Amino acid sequence: MPLVRWHGHACFELVYPGLTVVIDPHDGYSLGLPRPSCRADLVLVTHDHFDHNAVEVVSKNGTRVFRGTAGETRVGELVITGVRLPHDKYEGARRGWVTAYVVVGRDGVRLAHLGDLGDMPSPEHAEALRSVDVMFLPVGGTYTITAYEAWELINQLEPRVVVPMHYWVPGMNLPIDPIDEFMKYVKKWRVVRLEKPEFEALSDKLPGERSVYVLPPPRG
Repeated sequence: MPLVRWHGHACFELVYPGLTVVIDPHDGYSLGLPRPSCRADLVLVTHDHFDHNAVEVVSKNGTRVFRGTAGETRVGELVITGVRLPHDKYEGARRGWVTAYVVVGRDGVRLAHLGDLGDMPSPEHAEALRSVDVMFLPVGGTYTITAYEAWELINQLEPRVVVPMHYWVPGMNLPIDPIDEFMKYVKKWRVVRLEKPEFEALSDKLPGERSVYVLPPPRG
């Protein structure tokens, strides 16, 4: 049962009993966002671009770091599977590759972070990402799939809950789209607008119908 906390952009903190995982930390000021205020036992880096790899910001003594680690790895009671995906529509020729991570805890809740996915995944890779409980999905375009492609993808993969990420928020200095572009396509899915940038990913607390969780940007 992780507590999921969003630190802006693609940075998420997953708090399990005795283990804190941080995915794609940024340094805050380079993006015009607040600096993440957390410390990780394990950091998962989907790719080595500046807005995803500020490991030193969230590290402490003994922090482990996975950088693009593909395949299945066990860390304590977690099972973490890395899935290699293109960062562009040219088989990685322009921006390289990212590693999406699927994290499964003892309770079986599956969370998937798709990093800077830049093209629709192959059937093989899509199967590894299908029917997860919570999916952190880039929707801002420019460096990732477009808002429309994101909508098409979630209808294909059918996650239980989608958490949009990697989109423009006030103060940000990246030329990406705001979440409004993605929300134009959200039809027939329940939309939940949370008051805080966090929620509990407990199986019995997640909605029965497919939902989009919109988290407010963290404040400094």
